[in-house]
Amino acid sequence: QVQLVESGGGLVQAGGSLRLACAASGITFRNYGLAWFRQAPGQEREIVAGVSWTGTTTYNTDSVKGRFTISTNIVKNTVYLQMNSLKPEDTAVYYCAARRWGVVTGATNPDYFDSWGQGTQVTVSS
Repeated sequence: QVQLVESGGGLVQAGGSLRLACAASGITFRNYGLAWFRQAPGQEREIVAGVSWTGTTTYNTDSVKGRFTISTNIVKNTVYLQMNSLKPEDTAVYYCAARRWGVVTGATNPDYFDSWGQGTQVTVSS
């Protein structure tokens, strides 16, 4: 059974940084595409960044390019999202998602992913 557990959220001032982590279990990590989504109140869930099972990374360039970095640690079965220069509009619940043999590039629809974590709240104060 796939289990994704996010951590690292919290309250930070604008301009600050956070690193989110998503620990995966029940999967062969290298065979999965992984992504970070976020959902702000009253808004649809949107993809932030992802890494395909091939290792190719992709970002929602409109909102996070140059500020967020996705990375993985195969030994720890963990995917990270380093978030720098945070803005109040980054405030949202951040979710980790996974799909076996997932190709994240262009996969903006949350329905593409079949496993989800419980989410972690990120709040950026102005």
